[in-house]
Amino acid sequence: MATVSPSWAYTLHLPHDPRAPGIARATLRTVLAAHDLTALAPTAELLASELLTNAHLHTRGPYALRLRAMEPGRLRVAVWDSDTRVPPGFGVGDGPGAVPPYDAEDGRGLHLVRACADSVGVSVLRELGASKGGKLLWAECHGEG
Repeated sequence: MATVSPSWAYTLHLPHDPRAPGIARATLRTVLAAHDLTALAPTAELLASELLTNAHLHTRGPYALRLRAMEPGRLRVAVWDSDTRVPPGFGVGDGPGAVPPYDAEDGRGLHLVRACADSVGVSVLRELGASKGGKLLWAECHGEG
């Protein structure tokens, strides 16, 4: 008899602290291990790291890591922050955005996300009731097989 694992989602709320992305990556590894998805860890950790770092560098307030099982072997890694500005390459109809010069010290993170994820997107959240507004950048990855 086949068993079906229930869908799951986790949200980790993070303060605007330089240690927060590292704590979030450790939490991600723990969640993936608990759900027997360690094969996704390298890609999922890269996606989370880039999205978290982007939120930390370009916003002033707290942010959150959201992990969600989409279907067997498929994971959505998302980062919420309170800024509604959508970075280039994540808007509806956007291309990948301008590639930074080869000697630039930053600006490649979201290009890495687009290159390594199976799909990416953004949801701009308007403040309604208990919602804090902002945006949710997400990227999905899946395992082989």
